[in-house]
Amino acid sequence: MSLPNCPSCNSEYTYEDRGLYICPECAHEWNELSAQSDAIVDANGVVLNDGDDVIVLKDLKVKGSSGTLKQGTKAKNIRLVDGDHNIDCKIDGFGKMSLKSEFVKKA
Repeated sequence: MSLPNCPSCNSEYTYEDRGLYICPECAHEWNELSAQSDAIVDANGVVLNDGDDVIVLKDLKVKGSSGTLKQGTKAKNIRLVDGDHNIDCKIDGFGKMSLKSEFVKKA
């Protein structure tokens, strides 16, 4: 049985554990569904990975708050998730947030 190479570092030494593929070289973990689906890309078409830093491209109104996330705000150490808002991150001054990849670019 052939396992996929790591999408983060392209290592061939991946292994499977309880439905997750794991890379022993960079510690990247991903599930079978994400290995089969298309990669998540930013507004410029650059592939995003867990742990990347991104920059917000336009002012975004924060749902449930009167605040606005300003253009140029940096989100560090993102985590990619399934769903409409496919980026989970923490932003200084706002806390935990979910963003759409179409409104960010890789830093």
